[in-house]
Amino acid sequence: MHNVNELLKEKLTTENYNRLIALDNPKMHEFVADAIELTQPASVFVCTDSEQDRAYIRELAIKNGEETALNIPGHTCHFDGYHDQARDKAKTKYLLPPGSDLGASLNSVEKETGVEEVRSFLKDSMTGREMLVLFFCLGPVDSDFSIPCIQITDSPYVAHSETILYRPGYEQFKKIGSSPDLGSRKAGSLFRFIHSEGELENAVSKNIDKRRVYIDLEEDLVYSVNTQYGGNTIGLKKLALRLAIQKASREGWLAEHMFVLGAHGPGGRVTYFAGAFPSACGKTSTSMLPGQTIIGDDIAYLRKKDNQVRCVNVEKGIFGIIRDVNAKDDPIIYEALMGPCEVIFSNVLIDDGLAPHWLGMGKELPTEGTNHSGKWHKGKTDADGNEITPSHKNARYCLNIPDLSNCDPLLDDPQGVPVGGIVYGGRDSDTWVPVEQAFSWAEGIIIKGAALESETTAATLGKEGVRTFNLMSNLDFLSIPLGRYIRNNIDFVTGVKNPPFVFSVNYFLKDKDGKYLNGMADKKVWILWAELRVNGDVDGIETPTGLIPKYDDLQKLFKEHLDTQYTEADYVRQFTIRIPENLAKLDRVEKIYKEKVSDTPQIVFDTFAEVRKRLKAAGDKHGDYISPFDLAAG
Repeated sequence: MHNVNELLKEKLTTENYNRLIALDNPKMHEFVADAIELTQPASVFVCTDSEQDRAYIRELAIKNGEETALNIPGHTCHFDGYHDQARDKAKTKYLLPPGSDLGASLNSVEKETGVEEVRSFLKDSMTGREMLVLFFCLGPVDSDFSIPCIQITDSPYVAHSETILYRPGYEQFKKIGSSPDLGSRKAGSLFRFIHSEGELENAVSKNIDKRRVYIDLEEDLVYSVNTQYGGNTIGLKKLALRLAIQKASREGWLAEHMFVLGAHGPGGRVTYFAGAFPSACGKTSTSMLPGQTIIGDDIAYLRKKDNQVRCVNVEKGIFGIIRDVNAKDDPIIYEALMGPCEVIFSNVLIDDGLAPHWLGMGKELPTEGTNHSGKWHKGKTDADGNEITPSHKNARYCLNIPDLSNCDPLLDDPQGVPVGGIVYGGRDSDTWVPVEQAFSWAEGIIIKGAALESETTAATLGKEGVRTFNLMSNLDFLSIPLGRYIRNNIDFVTGVKNPPFVFSVNYFLKDKDGKYLNGMADKKVWILWAELRVNGDVDGIETPTGLIPKYDDLQKLFKEHLDTQYTEADYVRQFTIRIPENLAKLDRVEKIYKEKVSDTPQIVFDTFAEVRKRLKAAGDKHGDYISPFDLAAG
């Protein structure tokens, strides 16, 4: 490559060159220069934190046809290609050098081969287009949590999405360059992302067969090409999570696939919870509980500070699934989606009046319009004869959390928020009770988090009722051996005076006839009971697997917060301890660890054995199905 400074001077306008050089970071300059030489853009735009630059990105997305302005100010719609509607797990791979072993069957490619391949796809990919160079900060700015990032892309849609989802980082990069403390601590923490849509056809990526998302853990670098879908291209989201998990493992903190919620207890008290739920298990709805406040819905960094566990939301926005978001079940999100704020809809149905429509929005949908397949009408099928729904099942919305009426005031606090509790939830028809507290941090991590399962649903994920293992809801994004990840979580609270309580929740328990035993609104009660437990306001009943609520406490919570009568019969149906099902779950999960996780810490098997012993002893004393009242009576 030519001299970096000379190449930048040659390819950038004076204004954009001065913007880039103002950031004293040679590693970043080399990255930009290499990207220019590789992709050969017609021009380069260096984005600062100014509103003027953000507006330029928004206008460019519309000008280039990647977004369409809708009928409400600030609203736009983007369409991905018909076959570019989700994360490409098969083509998302780690670039591993010879001899490298992540300790699990993670999708990978030999580094030299992978780099050569993806760079060949990126070569000359931006010819005739403008390269966009953007700077962001994962986590609040000026914080121990924050990680500076640079995103290079030729997609104004990707750039626009990231300006909504992430905190601006141009001024942060200036501080990194000028501060010896920040420079020594942070300069090596730079995350880098390069993306190109590749050749376009009707404003969407054409060469999907050459879609690649390659992650270089050694270089904290992600390549993405021939795709537009956010999960493949918005580098700071799940792609950065993979980089952060490895960085956290080296440095002694945690990067988790978790929401962060402020639960409001008596007397104006706020207790913060972080929670991990697999897809379709209630994660977003829990983060948006009525009367509570949201810090984040997806990714959290956790650190130990002043003898406490504290955490931040990595993002400042939400890239959420829009299906079934409606005024009744999601009033706060729905209000934002219908109001004059900045929102990008993707892969929904747009009618002739430029209004968005989606599956499950709570009203009748038009019979024609425009969607990801082009002009659409009811009954339209694709080339394989499959029905094309009005809005894609994975259609999304992208908005700023501060535009939600329940945004927590500590969203951007550089110190993070103190974590009172960790919550793990899955879709479970017959085993876990609606809410239970683990006896300790370590047992909670192992029995609630590392044993997390979820059942598939016929509507969204194929065959109904198939249990999938997903430890801590982070399995898809792990970039370190599974055993090390579990050990990191167990050891994390060493030195913390009062570790967070660990809870499990289950909103999907069914009776023998397949009827749900929980109402959709009940989750508020389970979380508020957990809030009371964290603060020592209520006692629990000891079970073989943890502590469950007393009936009188739940009765009060249901009356106060849902204005419903909670009966003893409800309580028994929901909180009966199911000994055979719990033993079967332990057997299933233990088998996975024995057969597939060679570095499983011994404490995992020891804890399984101890809980199994407790379950069998309780079964011998009370029978296979134990009423909570019997446990309360001893």
